[in-house]
Amino acid sequence: MLASNPSTVLEDAVDFRDPELRLRNLFDPNTLRLIAGPDGSGVVTARGQVDGVDTIAYCTDATTMGGAMGTLGCQHVVEAIDTAVVERAPVIGVWHSGGARLAEGVSALHAVGTVFAAMVRASGKVPQISVVLGPAAGGAAYGPALTDIVIMGPAGRVFVTGPEVVRSVTGENVDMARLGGPEPHGRRSGVVHVVTESEEAALGRARDLAVLLGRQGRLSVDDAVDGPNPAELLPEKANRAYDVRPVVAAILDEPGVDLHAKWAPNMVTTLGRLAGRTIGVLANNPLRMGGCLDSAAAEKAARFVRMCDAFGVPLVVLVDVPGYLPGVAQEWDGVVRRGAKLLHAFAESVVPRVTLVTRKAYGGAYIAMNARALGATAVYAWPTAETAVMGAVAAVNVLHRKKLAAAPAEEREALRAALVAKQEEEAGGVQRALELGVVDEMIDPAHTRRRLAQALASVPEVRGAHGNIPL
Repeated sequence: MLASNPSTVLEDAVDFRDPELRLRNLFDPNTLRLIAGPDGSGVVTARGQVDGVDTIAYCTDATTMGGAMGTLGCQHVVEAIDTAVVERAPVIGVWHSGGARLAEGVSALHAVGTVFAAMVRASGKVPQISVVLGPAAGGAAYGPALTDIVIMGPAGRVFVTGPEVVRSVTGENVDMARLGGPEPHGRRSGVVHVVTESEEAALGRARDLAVLLGRQGRLSVDDAVDGPNPAELLPEKANRAYDVRPVVAAILDEPGVDLHAKWAPNMVTTLGRLAGRTIGVLANNPLRMGGCLDSAAAEKAARFVRMCDAFGVPLVVLVDVPGYLPGVAQEWDGVVRRGAKLLHAFAESVVPRVTLVTRKAYGGAYIAMNARALGATAVYAWPTAETAVMGAVAAVNVLHRKKLAAAPAEEREALRAALVAKQEEEAGGVQRALELGVVDEMIDPAHTRRRLAQALASVPEVRGAHGNIPL
């Protein structure tokens, strides 16, 4: 915004890095109340409302020493976080900081450490949301990383060591965007949960998430009106890939917030509302890797489950998984260790959590996707769903490979078809799972929303007693 008098353009031009302006854009109109105003500390803190939800926020002051944080500024952040815990309010941090103030030396480092300690104290108690609008470098990189959700605008950058240091130490020639911008952190590292195309959109997403987590609402089964049949969004052929996001959207009241949309995209993790109540949805996405679980997807899902459990957010798990992704790369990438995180997260969680098998659930991935053995509140399946150690065709190829190899070539496919039919009958599939009680009910896909809402409403609402460590 520019003044009308050209001679005073430089004096009256708005500095969009101004922390108070950024906080005004974050809060509802006329609700901003400064706690610690501009005082040269590099941090401004405030309270206000986000869609009527009382919220605490802090913003590093990029107009003062590049937002570098010293003793006083860090004290402001610690006080803001501790206040949020006492008042049970969401806390939003707006980041544009070069890290600890060099002139203050070790005292600044100690002060930044106290900020980290405050974040850990608040972890799992109140939602902590970070919005990165400029560089968050050095010590400031770990501030967002310790919070529950990280949002990055187009000018956001997160890195521990900048391009010049990287170049001098390793010889790698890289710029700030490629080192720590939206693409590497939104797609490759998983540091950032949400990437936006503008600063305004980043603050808007922070508002959405603060409301979803800070005012979760009550579940009203009467409001779970069935919409279009979500099963109609699946392809006719069972082996065809599809994007699960429209299915997730059909289950929610309105579009939710997709977290880590481009990192480990074979798993979808979404916060939204069902029948007026905030829920978390996990869904295998057959559009990517056929929906297989891999090390990154398991870690992504585990972090999401633990966050929802810590804040008392019920879970809906949509299962269409052929198993774990095989391969040397996966084993070396720690699929056993990282896959165990998901098993632990589900088995540890106490929030209501309902599983729906939409198409198939095979092997160890069947267990990992919130099976009855891990304590699921309810497990449902659509009529065409399959459950097994592996698909019947793959099972026959393993169990009867010698018999198939010995059969004449012209008879081999007929024999394979007969063996597959026998395998499907003997393995039992969903029918056997129903008999054992590990699947509760076959439900009509057209009534999915209502049945999910009824299952979530059938048990008390509780929350886990743990922090939300960045897995």
